[in-house]
Amino acid sequence: MQRIKSLFNQLNTADIALIIVVVLGYVLGLVIGWEDLTPPEIIVTFVLTAVYLALARGSDPFFARYRSGWASFAYFAIQLTLVLLIINILGTGAWLIALPLAALASEHLARWWQQGIIYLAILAGLTLPFIRQELWTEAYYFALTLAPAIVFVVVFTRLNSSEQRARQDAEALTADLEEANRQLTEYSTQVDELARTKERNRMAREIHDSLGHYLTVVNVQIRAAQTVMDTDPDKAREALDKAQRLTQEGLTAVRQSVSALRESPLSGRSLQEAIRLLLQETESSGIVANLAVQGEPFTLDPKVELTLYRAAQEGLTNVRRHARASQVDLTLAYRAGSEVALTIADNGVGAAGTAEGGYGLLGIEERVDLLDGQMKVDTLPGEGFVLSISLPSQQAESFSRPPASVA
Repeated sequence: MQRIKSLFNQLNTADIALIIVVVLGYVLGLVIGWEDLTPPEIIVTFVLTAVYLALARGSDPFFARYRSGWASFAYFAIQLTLVLLIINILGTGAWLIALPLAALASEHLARWWQQGIIYLAILAGLTLPFIRQELWTEAYYFALTLAPAIVFVVVFTRLNSSEQRARQDAEALTADLEEANRQLTEYSTQVDELARTKERNRMAREIHDSLGHYLTVVNVQIRAAQTVMDTDPDKAREALDKAQRLTQEGLTAVRQSVSALRESPLSGRSLQEAIRLLLQETESSGIVANLAVQGEPFTLDPKVELTLYRAAQEGLTNVRRHARASQVDLTLAYRAGSEVALTIADNGVGAAGTAEGGYGLLGIEERVDLLDGQMKVDTLPGEGFVLSISLPSQQAESFSRPPASVA
């Protein structure tokens, strides 16, 4: 029973329709011609019908492999011969059996005249019993009755084929759009990285030029002071004062540049808000991204916040680039005011092994180690990827606002 159910589940709609029409045609022919049939004829027609049905079901792989005109001719010649033999034995009451042959011709024959030959051959074969008995009127009316059925089957088959091609084209277009969206997301990430690199290079040049200018002027003033120190102490003192002032200005300029380089991406935002912005970037690539906050949020040391943010950023970047996941879940847990943990779990392809070899994850691990935290990776092929980080919170006072739930 289980095997029969498994075979039935493998059938598509077209296969089920084919089986129903052929079986119904055979049963009708058997019922109408029962009194004139002998047991051997019933057995023969049953075998012929089974062979006809098997060949009809195997038409798709056959024509996918054999595309020559001779192969098509041989296939339809065999099928038409089987139909005529069945009709000749069972009688015209089994005419439904011929309709799938018209559908197969419409589906697999490219030229209209080839299809027309098959349709005319079906009409001629089904009216042949009347013609042999010279029942011309009955043959004429039977042909008029059968022709609309063939036309209906052909039109329905073509509409169904067009719908299948449209669905396949839509699926292919969807896949192409998803791939293009994924590439655009990667390009966007690369552009952001290039922009940051360009800004760092600009700031490095600014520091170099500014610091070089101040050091050069300070050096000139010190040398001037050394030159006149014995002959004109007041002028020497004036030069040293100017050098000191320039040194302070240079230090101020360097601090401003370094501060700009170290500016945190969380400036003006809470950790949850900054992570939600990262989730929006991930969702734009077609991945469902959720954030759950557990426990009562409290103020974290800026270094802890930045490490958690960078971990979320790196984890989501890996999900977009490598995981082939449809969903990623982030959990930010505040534990008893002494520890904070971040978990990033996706349902992607996973990996064999742990975090070894990934520069991004190695960088996160180094940040975590500097804060006396722990990092753990759980992954197996086909079972997704889980990145877990726990850090001492270095708690200050609690927030007054309630915790967030799910983004």
